[in-house]
Amino acid sequence: MSEEDRTKWEARYAQHDGKPPEPAQLLVNLAELVPKQGKALEIAGGAGRNAIWLAQRGLDVTIADVSQNGLQIAQERARTAGVSVQTLPLDVDCDALPAGPWDLILCAYFLHRPLFSRFPELLRPGGLLVVIHPTMSNLQRHPKPPARFLLEDGELPGLVCGLEIEHYEQGWLTDERHEAVLVARRCRDESASDA
Repeated sequence: MSEEDRTKWEARYAQHDGKPPEPAQLLVNLAELVPKQGKALEIAGGAGRNAIWLAQRGLDVTIADVSQNGLQIAQERARTAGVSVQTLPLDVDCDALPAGPWDLILCAYFLHRPLFSRFPELLRPGGLLVVIHPTMSNLQRHPKPPARFLLEDGELPGLVCGLEIEHYEQGWLTDERHEAVLVARRCRDESASDA
């Protein structure tokens, strides 16, 4: 991540109003697929809006994010919510992700395509990857995020190699944003070799 981007996120979180935002509605919509126990990693989880929801479900959650301010807010919000989350200051664009193994990896509203090749090896056999991200069609109604931060329409399933796709949808799903949502599972058959 560029120093300019890092500074932008630190400044954004430094100005937060203290109100804990709701988790992403598209994540909540996946509640039946999301596990209620195990270890979860949220990539670029910022101030913890999704991580806290996962922790309230019973997961042991780690947030990896570049913003120290965001991670501090996540800790405060988790305490207020009566749960705990682990925080890990990490530039996920260039630093190695924590090894896990993870029962769930959540990557919501963050796109760094090279990460997709790493996700299968970080998941426990049977573990899930959940990705939520806007696509290029979003620019028809919204100027942000700009094109360099967007998925091509229909691109997301092709980024997921070595995982079985259990759910995929794309369209004008919530808040008038054009988004792609994917849930993919690492095969359970690999458990014998990882034991």
